Amino acid sequence: MKKNIAILGSTGSIGTQALEVIESHPESFTLEVLTANNNAELLIEQAQKFRPNAVVIANENLYKLVHDALDPLDIKVYAGHQAIAQVVEIDSVDIVLGSLVGYSGLIPTINAIKKGKDIALANKETLVVAGELVTRLAVEHNARILPVDSEHSAIFQCLAGEHNNPVEKIFLTASGGPFRQLPYESLAAVTKHQALKHPNWDMGAKVTIDSASLMNKGLEMIEAKWLFNVEPRQVEVVVHPQSIVHSAVQFADGSVKAQLGLPDMKLPILYAFSFPRRLPTALPRFSFFDYPSLTFEKPDTSRFRNLSLAFEAIARGGNIPCIMNAANEVAVKAFLDERISFLGMTELIERTMETVSFIKNPTLDDYIASNDEARAYASSLL
Repeated sequence: MKKNIAILGSTGSIGTQALEVIESHPESFTLEVLTANNNAELLIEQAQKFRPNAVVIANENLYKLVHDALDPLDIKVYAGHQAIAQVVEIDSVDIVLGSLVGYSGLIPTINAIKKGKDIALANKETLVVAGELVTRLAVEHNARILPVDSEHSAIFQCLAGEHNNPVEKIFLTASGGPFRQLPYESLAAVTKHQALKHPNWDMGAKVTIDSASLMNKGLEMIEAKWLFNVEPRQVEVVVHPQSIVHSAVQFADGSVKAQLGLPDMKLPILYAFSFPRRLPTALPRFSFFDYPSLTFEKPDTSRFRNLSLAFEAIARGGNIPCIMNAANEVAVKAFLDERISFLGMTELIERTMETVSFIKNPTLDDYIASNDEARAYASSLL
């Protein structure tokens, strides 16, 4: 049977690649919902091509433009962030691809889980902010969380067939970003244009900056804790500049299983959509002979302190990861707006984590309030 898919964030990097996946497998997938934040023109173009049941434009000022373009096609058009949070509840939707940027993905994902929808999760911040709550709800409502991040997809694939075998360690690989070998004293002067030049992956601006600062790997460590029920001490970050080994799992007997492949996000997207099946693709194949040397090294947390902050945040627990994430989102936007330096992002995040009110056992309302408080404080530091 075909799976009906809702894409939250269809005009971003993950969303556009997901549409390519759907287009390549029309016998397996149907598009039900598209949402976008501000890119109305691309949203209209996508809807005209794929003819979903409904679309949502978050920016309410763009509603008329989208509505007038799609009304002749009998496509329902809604506007606003609340509409994005509600559209995932449509009965015909089987899988929700959460590819919104940052904190904005939390409420739509929770709503979809409460309706028992499968979640193809590309929005790692959802689990960083409220991992305990989200994973508990997924169990209560029998909703599967299928990871789309290449690293977590790799871990998920390595665990297939290993249901009762204890995991000793997860090796979470990182490219190291564009500044892996840059001296610390030079990091203060790097520009956003330099930081946006990732050596291996074509990603959105926010995740690319996070990758350059290694915050992305910290967020992924927290995501891995909740997805795979491991402790942070069981997650080892390994810098692997070639980005061929997407991650690996070590079991209690010492055996290590790894998932390898060329860096292409369409593969983990397809696996999340088609799980437990593997569908054929025409994507380029990996050859060992093209990569005769694969290298691995420890991350330098003295130069890239964001990774240490993430381990500190999950160790403290409660709402601290939520606070860290909110401060990071403020910091990254400020860096992209050229209002803060590359190293200044880390300082802003650390000060916010030290200052904003700590809540040991937060509720959803607490997470929302903590996010707002952290953003306000971090913004005051700029």
